[in-house]
Amino acid sequence: MANRKNKTDSSKVSDAEQMVLPGLTDSNTEFSGQAQTAGESEKDSSDAAGHHSILHEVMRQFAEIDYIRPEDIPDIPLYMDQITSLMDSKLKSCKRYPDDKILTKTMINNYTKNKLIPPPVRKKYSKEHLILLIFVYYMKDFLSINDIEKILKPLEDHHFQKEEGLSMSDIYERACEFVKGQADYMSRDLFHRWKVAKDVFPESEGKDKEYLDSFAFICLLSFDVYVKKQMIERLIDFAPYEQDPGKKK
Repeated sequence: MANRKNKTDSSKVSDAEQMVLPGLTDSNTEFSGQAQTAGESEKDSSDAAGHHSILHEVMRQFAEIDYIRPEDIPDIPLYMDQITSLMDSKLKSCKRYPDDKILTKTMINNYTKNKLIPPPVRKKYSKEHLILLIFVYYMKDFLSINDIEKILKPLEDHHFQKEEGLSMSDIYERACEFVKGQADYMSRDLFHRWKVAKDVFPESEGKDKEYLDSFAFICLLSFDVYVKKQMIERLIDFAPYEQDPGKKK
């Protein structure tokens, strides 16, 4: 991997793009042509190696983002230690640092206390508990506990251990399917944003150019996160999450 990371052959689609888009072939002329043109424009630039290195690293991290597949969730109840071990092993590629914890006992207790998940039954957590914990994991970095509770409460009220209608497993499987289907679009969007970002400061050179390109890329991604977070919060505010229709006020 280290050898491939510094590869600067701009006559081909970069390693970074091929890593995120493993199905990319010559038949995909529009995207591969754009990538080749972008590479050729940097061919004689002393900053080309740095550009490819940064893009490669960003795309590599995107490609390595993993998720817990529906079939990996046990059907039998698990103790808290088993839950934390399962989450840590399945989502280890999502860690920023090796010592980071995906889920801890304290977190689970806090989620139960704040009613994000129902209490365990005889200290064991069901498959439905684990699915809710997975949703909490993905939402907790950009939404408040209160907002997450509003989002997940209807799932708990209508689909947690229910014998009729959609089960929690059904909902999780469909969520995985449609989110996974967005990966190709998201990888192309990331590559497009990187191309835009590195043209923001054309007059800069050397290490300063590399830093400013990264800064522009971060600004683009940060604005995207900000706007989408605002949209999610508005959806929560205006959607009927507060009260379960089947319960009395």
